[in-house]
Amino acid sequence: MDKKNEPQSVVFVVDDDESMRVALTYLFRSMNLDVEVFGSAAELLQSKLPDVPSCLVLDIRLPGVSGLEFQDNLAKAGIYIPIVFMTGHGDIPMSVKAMKAGAVDFLTKPFRDQDMLDAVTRALDRDRKRREGERAVTDLRVVFETLTRREREVMSLVTSGLMNKQIAGKLDVSEITVKIHRGHVMRKMGARSLADLVRMAETLGIRAGK
Repeated sequence: MDKKNEPQSVVFVVDDDESMRVALTYLFRSMNLDVEVFGSAAELLQSKLPDVPSCLVLDIRLPGVSGLEFQDNLAKAGIYIPIVFMTGHGDIPMSVKAMKAGAVDFLTKPFRDQDMLDAVTRALDRDRKRREGERAVTDLRVVFETLTRREREVMSLVTSGLMNKQIAGKLDVSEITVKIHRGHVMRKMGARSLADLVRMAETLGIRAGK
């Protein structure tokens, strides 16, 4: 798909009931949402999905792999797309299992259009936030890669709570050298304070000596 023509966000619908696929397509398009429909989980997996905020409206009972099994398969594959489940045969244990596994909502057919739209809005917001978080971590990692080996050592020791004097002793350098490296780290990482730098180290999974 051409980047210019890529949607802002997209709702994927997986349901073997064609009338439900048609109804949901009309519903989502009436709210200016892009929608793609599939008759089974296998069909969805064979499709090239656009890399944009998205969610999955998934029927619990599908031919082949069930909705719950598909949720489990996606999690194992590291695909974290928010799911809104729907079913005509809902029961409490099924609903609890789906929600515990991270589903945004579980709607029993027939559901109100507004309930579905509310659930999809929440799911798209969740995916948007997840993507923003991942992008922020990636950007932070790119900046971290610009630090020299010594600057990375200083960053890990500073953010573990050591004073400049202690770091100097550990690295066998002068205190003024530590201060210079520390200044470079703060400037390159764009940290406004030590607390800022500590948060960045936590996000990157940096521990003293690593």
